Amino acid sequence: MPIRTNRGRAAVYRRLWSWPLRSPAHLVGTLVMVVAIVVSAGIVIPRLLGDPGRAGASPGAGAATTTSPGTSYSSTVGPPETRLTAPLVSPTTAPPAPEALKVAEDWAAAWVDHPQGTTIDQWLERLRPLTTEEYLPVMRSVDLGNVSATRVTGKPRATESFTSSIKAEVPTDGPTLSITVIKTDVGWRVSRYDQVG
Repeated sequence: MPIRTNRGRAAVYRRLWSWPLRSPAHLVGTLVMVVAIVVSAGIVIPRLLGDPGRAGASPGAGAATTTSPGTSYSSTVGPPETRLTAPLVSPTTAPPAPEALKVAEDWAAAWVDHPQGTTIDQWLERLRPLTTEEYLPVMRSVDLGNVSATRVTGKPRATESFTSSIKAEVPTDGPTLSITVIKTDVGWRVSRYDQVG
């Protein structure tokens, strides 16, 4: 029999909404139904719309799919497997940049310049314009008393030269310095040195 009054409709709606709260069994049954509906929707809707993560693969297919040269994966096996198809490329050699050799020479001249009474801060200030910011804290650990050289005795000679870095040897009246100069955003800067003789 159809419901003809608003009071009758309200009573029916109230009975429907209050049904889960009548007993713990009704509440548990309602929660189970809601969870089942959500899970079913989560399974059915992606199949209807098409899952973008599996585009181009048929459901249940376990065949390997190639995404780019040298990389393949299987949709059922696990994480991607990377294969290198080309050997690693070594840095490109190049003639030594005159600016880089000049920086090595000027840096060596500042390195040997430490008259009696020079503090580490004064010495580092002379090296700062020619040194990378990352290497300056390492230079702070140098004991000036152990720097025996007092002057540069020759021109720098490149022992390795690439497009963005060079290694040059600069002779002094003490040890020969092996200085690595790299190309940075602010120009050529010294990033390391060693005493080789």
